[in-house]
Amino acid sequence: MIDINMVETLETITAIARQAGAMAREAFNNPRETLTKSSGVDLVTDTDKRVEAFIVESLTGHFPDYSLVGEEGGEYNAGNSYRWFIDPIDGTTNFAHGIPHFAINIALADAQLYPPLLGVMYDPMRDECFSAIRGEGTTLNGKLLKVSSTPTLAQSVVASGFPYTKWTDPDNNADRWGHFVVRSRGVRRMGAAGLDMAYVAAGRFDGYWEHYLNAWDIMPSIICLLEAGGRLSNYAGEPLDPHQIIKLRVVASNGYIHDEMLTVLREGYNAPRPGL
Repeated sequence: MIDINMVETLETITAIARQAGAMAREAFNNPRETLTKSSGVDLVTDTDKRVEAFIVESLTGHFPDYSLVGEEGGEYNAGNSYRWFIDPIDGTTNFAHGIPHFAINIALADAQLYPPLLGVMYDPMRDECFSAIRGEGTTLNGKLLKVSSTPTLAQSVVASGFPYTKWTDPDNNADRWGHFVVRSRGVRRMGAAGLDMAYVAAGRFDGYWEHYLNAWDIMPSIICLLEAGGRLSNYAGEPLDPHQIIKLRVVASNGYIHDEMLTVLREGYNAPRPGL
C-alpha cells in the first residue's frame, strides 16, 4: 500500500489545483502568448508552462520522492513507482481562444497506472472541483456523484473530440462522429477531454469516446468515472493497457450504454440505428 494518508494527500492536491486554477483564471482575462507544438492545432500557452511549473514545484515540495509526468515538461524524478500526472490546462485550445471551458488535472498512480489512486480536476471558471480516491467515491465540491441511469444510446447525450493529427490522419474520428450523431440524442464536442469524462461521472453526459489521448489528459477523470459507477474500456471493450501512457483509445460510459457504444465503434455505418 502507498505510505501516505490518502485523504490528506487529496486535500493537499486540491489546494494546489485551486491555486493553479486561480493563476489560469487570472491569465485568462489578459493577453496570452500562444505557440504551436506538433501541429497547427496542437497549442501551448505561456500560462500552461507557468501553471505546470507551479504544480511541479508544489508537489515536489510535499512529495519529494515521487516522480511526475507533465504534459509540457516531460517526466521529473523518473524511477519511482508512484507518479503524479499533470495537465496544467486541459483544454488549451479553448483557453487560448478565450473560451471559458478548461481545467487543471492532477492524479497519482502506482505502477499499474489504471485506475489511478486519486485525482483532482478543477474547473476555475465554474469553481467546480471533481475529486476521487480509489474505493472512496467521487465528489463535486464535496457532493457525492453518480453516473446517469440512461438505458439506451438513443436516449443519450455523448461526447468526443478530434486528435491533433486530424488534418493529415484519415483516422481522425470524423466518421465515428457521424455514426454516433444518427444513433444518439446528441453528440457534444467541448474541447477538454478530462472534463468530458468528468461530466460522464457527474451524469451530465452518458458516454464519451476518443482516441490518441495521453494519460495526463484523463488520469483524474478515470478514477472519478469509475468511483461514480461508470465503465471504462478501450475500443475493443478491454481494460486499458496498465503500462500505456500515450495514444490511448478510451470509451467511458454510465455502463448501460457501453455495449451499444462499442457496437457503433466496431460496426460503424452498419451498426443498428433507432427507428430503422
